[in-house]
Amino acid sequence: MSAEIERRLKKYLERDRSGIRKQLIKIMLTGKKYTTDEIYELLEKAGYKLNPRGVSAMVGLMSARLGILKMEIGEKNRYYLKREYEKLVRATLDEYDKCDK
Repeated sequence: MSAEIERRLKKYLERDRSGIRKQLIKIMLTGKKYTTDEIYELLEKAGYKLNPRGVSAMVGLMSARLGILKMEIGEKNRYYLKREYEKLVRATLDEYDKCDK
């Protein structure tokens, strides 16, 4: 299963022309739980121009297709990286950074 997650994550990053996907993954690697509004604000502070709906779509894709995020349901849903994928995601991101240079 983790080999499949790694393959999907690499494909996801390969299609990242602006760097926003990589930034989103870095945010999720902090280990905190975020609402899509909080993620939107963090991405905006990092200089990315997008709308809140776009952030929701990105987070939804990471949750549904990549399977690396978990959602905590509440008044505002909060997303976080599944602990079991933390090392895999970090290693994949590090490898991607090396190739990116």
